[in-house]
Amino acid sequence: MSGEHASRRLIDDYARGDATMAADAVWALEAHLETCAPCRSRLAASVATEAPGIAALVDTVRAGLEPQLDAAVPVPSRRRRPRWVAAWLTPVMAPWLAMTVVVTLVALLLDAVASPTLFGNASPLLLVAPVLPLCGVAASWSRGLDPAHELTASTARAGLPLLLRRTTSVLVVVLPGLLVGDWLTGTMTAAQWLLPSLAFTSTALALGSVVGVTRAATGLLATWGVVVAVPAWATGHVPLALRLVLQPDQLPGWGLLLALGTGAVIARRNAYSTL
Repeated sequence: MSGEHASRRLIDDYARGDATMAADAVWALEAHLETCAPCRSRLAASVATEAPGIAALVDTVRAGLEPQLDAAVPVPSRRRRPRWVAAWLTPVMAPWLAMTVVVTLVALLLDAVASPTLFGNASPLLLVAPVLPLCGVAASWSRGLDPAHELTASTARAGLPLLLRRTTSVLVVVLPGLLVGDWLTGTMTAAQWLLPSLAFTSTALALGSVVGVTRAATGLLATWGVVVAVPAWATGHVPLALRLVLQPDQLPGWGLLLALGTGAVIARRNAYSTL
């Protein structure tokens, strides 16, 4: 990139489909082309000279489609969503976020009315708080749940930047709800669940670079349920694991896990565009 526009050499290499171009250079160029009409014009001219076969193919497709497009019945325009909604949310996240809020409310209700021995004198809200954001994270970059996943994944801004936006939108919804629950019940402190919650989220994203974010988040949820939540409900006693991992003196360990997860996400940032 030079100045405010892409260089001629970079555009020519892109038009030819040069396989030696670095992935970050391709991403930067495609992101720039989204907002730069002059560079798109230069790319069109470059395709005509550098890749005449592609230009001929485009002309052939256009010639075949134009009669059909002219004969097509115009569809009434639908109200478009603001661009920031598409950049930060996916259509399937709304029910997941609603479900996460409902789980928070149910845990809050159980905390208020259930017998103290039902969960071994542990707050139901504390049992779910550390892993609650994983519900939304699991849906934020899901191939099976997002009907527009192929279109989204093929855009220039797909990969880690889009995943981080959607993860942030989950945290913006979930964390305030947990803070309100914390304030209403007074049975736990934010220090007990906030850092573990962020650590679980960063770990899910880090593991997601290898196995997929949805699989990683679901696996961590299942592990927490088997090790902590289910034993607390089944035995009526606070599991040893819960007493060990959520004690104040364990916060440095959670901070280290958060730092390691964040570092792994940064180190493998290019892997998210190929998931």
